This record gives sequence, C-alpha cells and structure tokens, in this order.
Amino acid sequence: MTQILSYFPNLTTLQKEQLSRLYDLYSDWNEKINVISRKDMDSFYEKHVLHSLAIAKVISFKPKTQILDVGTGGGFPGIPLAILFPECQFTLVDSIGKKITVVENVTEELNLKNVSPINSRAEKIDKKFDFVVSRAVTKMDAFTQWIQNSFRKESFNILKNGILYLKGGDLTEELQHFSNARLYEISNFYSEEFFETKKVVYIPFS
Repeated sequence: MTQILSYFPNLTTLQKEQLSRLYDLYSDWNEKINVISRKDMDSFYEKHVLHSLAIAKVISFKPKTQILDVGTGGGFPGIPLAILFPECQFTLVDSIGKKITVVENVTEELNLKNVSPINSRAEKIDKKFDFVVSRAVTKMDAFTQWIQNSFRKESFNILKNGILYLKGGDLTEELQHFSNARLYEISNFYSEEFFETKKVVYIPFS
C-alpha cells in the first residue's frame, strides 16, 4: 500500500481501506482457486494493483463513464479502477466462471456498487461502453474483433471513446495496422523496474 499511496496521495479514507483489503481477499481466494500466481502475491500491489491503476495516469474518467473490462480474470484492471472511480460504472467480463466467482466475492466484500461481474464472452455483451480496458488477454487484431461493437458513439471524456490496453514489450509488429494507436510508457509514471517495458496502449474507436 505504501507504493499506492506514493503515486495516488489523494485517496479518500474509504478508497484506502478498500485497496488495503485487496491483499487479504485475494490471498484467501488463492487458497481455493489459483487466480493469481503464488509468486506474484509477494508483489501483489505492484504487479496487479499499481499496474491496473496505470490507466488512471492516462485518463481520469468523468462521472457516469461506462467501462468494460474484458478478460478481467480475478478483477484486474477493473476492481482497482472501480475503487478509484466510484462514480463510474464498470462491467467485468470473463468466460471462466470460477474467476467471475472471485470477482463477485471481492466486489461484495468491498461493497463496490459500481461493478457488474458477468460470466460471458466479450462479443456476447450487447451493451455499449465509453471505454474497453484489458490486460494483455490476446493480440490486438483479435481483441478488436471481440469488442468492435461495444462502443458508444458520443464521447465526453478528455480522450475519445476507445481501448485502454495494458501490455509490455515491443509492440511494433502487433500494432502495425493501428496507425492511430498511442503508447504511454508506464515507466514515466512509476519508478519500479517492473514497469520498464510496460505500456498503456490507447486506441480511439469510432
């Protein structure tokens, strides 16, 4: 939590409490379901929570923004972002039922009223959103096929409606067909070595 507070010093008391409870909640679930790799639990806040919140360094979602988290797994990046933006609505989708069970439990334990967990494939969600977020679930070509019909036409945030994707490494080849992609180096936001090659990829979708 010290890392979180150093980069997000203006959290409310409730947000601090919710974020601080995440470790114990996921540790308990990890005993039942391997939702996060055991070794990653040692650096849980850095590799999962802080990484998820890198999207908040790119954009501060305005109230009433609708966000879809595709392939959320145990709830990343959706749950940390939902804590940070309580006036926005987050729909967390994963095709694996046991992972959504974890999301449902964590959401309930933290009393997050702005999170809707759904056990489904992204392409079956017929609701429209302002932004789609995800954490390296597949190549961008395939990902855009899944969510191409997911966007609202009207934008009201500082960025146009689109994809905010957490990914690492050299993305030159993967993004060669996305000339409008914008890359934000997470190392510009955080000093930890883990983030040296990590990026937030923003692609407007119109």
